[in-house]
Amino acid sequence: MSVQHLHTDEELFVLLRTGDHEAYKQIFERFYGVLYLHALKILRDEDEAKDIVQELFEMLWRKKDTLLLNGSLSAYLYAATRNMVLNLIEHKKVKVRYLDSLKEFIDEDPCLPDVLVREKELKHMIEKEIEALPVKMGEIFKLSRTEHLSHKEIATQLQLSELTVKTQVKRALKILKPKFGFIIGLITTFIS
Repeated sequence: MSVQHLHTDEELFVLLRTGDHEAYKQIFERFYGVLYLHALKILRDEDEAKDIVQELFEMLWRKKDTLLLNGSLSAYLYAATRNMVLNLIEHKKVKVRYLDSLKEFIDEDPCLPDVLVREKELKHMIEKEIEALPVKMGEIFKLSRTEHLSHKEIATQLQLSELTVKTQVKRALKILKPKFGFIIGLITTFIS
């Protein structure tokens, strides 16, 4: 009997949660090939499929302490792979739309240097207002808007409750909105 079949998927998952590297290795060996084929079938790009599955296994190890299964390990891995593939596809679409609109904007606007100067000034004003926020609020707001972290990720990173993070982001927006109006929604663009 092969080493891969000594444990069920669920037993391997339990061992993985305890930091058992051998269990992680067995999960990798058991699922890498089928997950790669699953991603490849959708993406039709070998390198992207490999990257997706590699990312999945990196995430699996990184978040092993906090992962919870609502079903089987294989169902979780398939769903995670599918979601990562769909996120990649959506990201590509957004990137293409952004680049197309940027090209269109550049082609139509002969005053681009003036626009860039105004954009730089606006970026500086926004950064200055964010720096004026209370220290912890500013840190949370930056992690939310420039690092694109979820409230849960910020709470974990800063050892705060999710409610605290959510409240601080709302308060920051409440302070910044009167100063910048509709532009506050575009902060990510200007300060990234």
